[in-house]
Amino acid sequence: MVSEFMLQQTPVNRVLPAWVEWMTTWPTPNALATATPADAIRLWANLGYPRRAVRLHRSAQIIATQFDNQVPQTFEQLIALPGVGEYTANAILAFAFDQPTFVMDINVRRVISRAWLGQAHPANSLSAVERAFAQSLVPKNPARAPLWAAASMELGALVCTAQNPQCTKCPIRKNCLWFTSGQPQNVGRPRTQAKYEGSDRQERGRILRELRSSDVALPIKQLRKSAKNEQQFDRALQSLIKEELIIDVPRGKVSLPES
Repeated sequence: MVSEFMLQQTPVNRVLPAWVEWMTTWPTPNALATATPADAIRLWANLGYPRRAVRLHRSAQIIATQFDNQVPQTFEQLIALPGVGEYTANAILAFAFDQPTFVMDINVRRVISRAWLGQAHPANSLSAVERAFAQSLVPKNPARAPLWAAASMELGALVCTAQNPQCTKCPIRKNCLWFTSGQPQNVGRPRTQAKYEGSDRQERGRILRELRSSDVALPIKQLRKSAKNEQQFDRALQSLIKEELIIDVPRGKVSLPES
C-alpha cells in the first residue's frame, strides 16, 4: 500500500530509498497512525505531491482503528480510504493479496491499446468499454493474475514505451495488432506533463521545504521574501492551506499540521 501511494506519478528510482526509510520508521499502519501529519510530510521529503503523505497518514489511522491494523482485502473497503482510487485499490488486491483484479496504469493501457486494438496510444480517459475489456484479459487462475498484472506493467514500462518502443524485443510482437499493421500513428496522442520549472507546484514545494526544515512556525512574510512571484506565492500558500498540508497559525505564521 505504501509503495502504491509513493509510485503515483513518481518513478521507482526516487521511490525506493524513500520507501525503505518510511517502512523502517513506520512498519505498520498503527505505527504511522501514532505519528503526526507533519512527521509524514517531513519524511515524504522530495517525492512530490505531498497530499499523498497526508492521505496515507489518514488511511493508516482508519486501518489501525477500524480494521485491526490490517490493510483491508476488498475493493469496496480499500477505495473508501483517503487517497485510494481504482488503480491503487486494484494494485493492492493484485500484488498484496493475489486477487484477480485488473491493474491499469498508463503502461498497461498502452500495451492493450497496441496489442489488441491496433492503436498507438490509448484514449486520454479510461472508458467503461476499455475497463471491461481489460478485466476480460485477466487470468482466472489466482496464481497467474498478479503475474499478468506485473508482466503487462513491465512490458509497457520497458519495451512498449510511449516513444521509440522496442518492438523487435517484444515477446508478443507477432500477436500485436499495432505491430503487424505497420505501427500506424493515426490514433491518439501520448499525454504530456505540465512543465514543473516555474510552476505553482514548484512554489508549493519550496514553501513545504522551508517548513519541513523548521521545528517552529514561520512568518508568511519571511516565506514570501524568497518567492520569485508574489501572486504565485499567494496561490501556492492558499492551496496548501486549503489541502491542510500546512496550517495558518496566529501572528501571521504557518506551520506543518501537528495533529
